[in-house]
Amino acid sequence: MRDLLPVLRVLGMLMVMFAGAMLLPFGVSWFTQDGVWRIYPWSIGITACAGLLLWGALYRHKRDLQARHGVILVTLVWVVLPLCAVLPLMLGLKRVGLHISFTHAYFEAVSGLTTAGATVLSGVDKLPVSINVWRTFLQWMGGMGILILAVAVLPLLGVGGAQLFRAEAAGPVKDTKLTPRITETAKGLWGVYALFSIACALAFWAGGMTPLDALMHMFATVSLGGLSSHDASFAYFNSPLLESIALIFMLLASCNFALYFVALRKGHLDSFLQDPEMRATISVLVGAGLLAALLLWGKGVYGPLDALRYGMFHTVSVATTTGFSTTDYLAWPVFIPVLLLLLSGVATSAGSTGGGIKMVRMLILVKQARREMTRLVHPRAMQPVRLGNAVVENRMIFSVLAYMLVYGATVIVLSMVMLLTDLDPVTAFSAVLASVHCLGPGLGAIGPASNYTVLTDFQTWVCTLGMLLGRLEILSFMALLSPAFWRR
Repeated sequence: MRDLLPVLRVLGMLMVMFAGAMLLPFGVSWFTQDGVWRIYPWSIGITACAGLLLWGALYRHKRDLQARHGVILVTLVWVVLPLCAVLPLMLGLKRVGLHISFTHAYFEAVSGLTTAGATVLSGVDKLPVSINVWRTFLQWMGGMGILILAVAVLPLLGVGGAQLFRAEAAGPVKDTKLTPRITETAKGLWGVYALFSIACALAFWAGGMTPLDALMHMFATVSLGGLSSHDASFAYFNSPLLESIALIFMLLASCNFALYFVALRKGHLDSFLQDPEMRATISVLVGAGLLAALLLWGKGVYGPLDALRYGMFHTVSVATTTGFSTTDYLAWPVFIPVLLLLLSGVATSAGSTGGGIKMVRMLILVKQARREMTRLVHPRAMQPVRLGNAVVENRMIFSVLAYMLVYGATVIVLSMVMLLTDLDPVTAFSAVLASVHCLGPGLGAIGPASNYTVLTDFQTWVCTLGMLLGRLEILSFMALLSPAFWRR
């Protein structure tokens, strides 16, 4: 237990930072006079005091964080910070006469921070505007990663920052160094993220949104989160221009932000345009969007222009795990919504703000399968697995295979647990898949025209666990369950 004291100390620091984030909805509430500004000093005070108690009590424990500490801290952050995030939700809704259970409040907070975009709230148009700002702002903080932000702004983490960065970063290529110092890398990634955020908010504003709507939908777009301040999601605006703006920024956010960082540092796009994962990501998203549009046109659902508009927007939205919608796509030919749900697992890059398996893992799996088929014919052939010009080490291939095994087992086990509660198979499987992929809307009873209030409390907790496992990329959490992990 004594070995965990430095981890708890850093957790306290992060809780104080998180309390500071509540100043944004507090300021919005004060400015707009939405009637709930008094709940924010309480939320900020409780969170900050709890963090300061941890930080102060363990101030002397300043040891550098090791790799195992990073795994523990990442798990604690994604479990504990939603507990702090529920305070404005529960207090704010109670202030306006609405009741929300702890189960639903925690689900909503986890959904925001993991950028899942699932919701249990109805009538969000009528909520105090600061509550909607807080819900969507949670996505923006979780999009690039709270710990990566911590590494950028808390240099007192010292050497341990590298362990946090590796534990938080998504995908199998966590050790790629973009700069000599990990703090500079974290600042650079958040700088690119902030630049995209400003551009997206201004574009939405110029496209016709109000300033606050532009801010909230920017939070939901660049984070690929998808929570909206309107029950109708993007259908509220009924604007092809705004849908096009969202489409562009969803495509941009689905690619590895490290590529943008390197392109800005070098002053050219060569490394970006030649990256095999980026090219595969864009090709799959655009190709699937065109296929969906062609099917919608061919089946007589829409005319050619509307088929392109709705098919492309929803394909990119769902496949990038954003989850915006402008119509109930479950009414389309069944092939399309099932295709979109499956694409949500693979159609974003590692280092993006999207969820799912990540495109790089699928590329490695396909190339490994091709190598094994070649070995059946030519057993002695030397055929290394390559991504672009780089040879993929066997260690990384084994890591991807292990991840896919655990991913498949997780989806099956959670789906069977949902079926034990007598939930229909389509809703059960899609709820688990949408949660693990951090997507939000699924199929059946939790489609885009509905939300997760149809689930029981137990089913809601299963989906909450699925979102946490998906954001932690499963292996980090599973490592904590291994006795070998706790042996010093």
